[in-house]
Amino acid sequence: MNTLLAFYHQLLACYGPQGWWPLLDPPGESPSQSGSRGVYHPGNYDLPATPGQRFEICLGAILTQNTAWRSVEKALINLQQMKALRPEGLEAIDESLLKEAIRPSGYFNQKAKKIRTFARFFLALEERTPSREELLALWGIGPETADSMLLYAFKVPTFVVDAYTRRVLIAAGWIGGTESYDAIKSMFENQLPRDLALFQEYHALLVEHAKNLRGSRQE
Repeated sequence: MNTLLAFYHQLLACYGPQGWWPLLDPPGESPSQSGSRGVYHPGNYDLPATPGQRFEICLGAILTQNTAWRSVEKALINLQQMKALRPEGLEAIDESLLKEAIRPSGYFNQKAKKIRTFARFFLALEERTPSREELLALWGIGPETADSMLLYAFKVPTFVVDAYTRRVLIAAGWIGGTESYDAIKSMFENQLPRDLALFQEYHALLVEHAKNLRGSRQE
């Protein structure tokens, strides 16, 4: 068993299935360690089951740029209450109302433009799965956001690298901290079986473990 796969099993034994990506509506559970109001679905990899859920995950992936997930949830709830948590509703909403709805997520002027641009793109897909290149060509979509959309919304087994991933790998002595996004992504994808559930869980487990590492240093 290679090192990264062995570490995955250690994390899974320690924290259990995480059930990412959180959604607002479907039945599930909200792990207390996350402090999130979103609904998680440990062990259920059938979600998202509808285009609406898929769109919600994509919006969350954009809104979570440079901000905490709890703030994103507030923005998503605001959009849901305004019937704008779907591409048609988001396109129709007044610009000032949209910005006010997503204000909790920060950078609301830029993010309003990003999610409107994505809403038009999502409608044009007509439920087709986009390529990574198509997503990266959109204004405001970088590698982490594109991979998050593909992995969690479109069920494409591609590995997501974020700040939490880097924190854990640096603490383990596996990277020095200057490696590129693509280099770290390739490290995981070259050593692990291309499995959707494994990639989803691994990313979520790294996030949970990184939070615990940070907490232990603060104590």
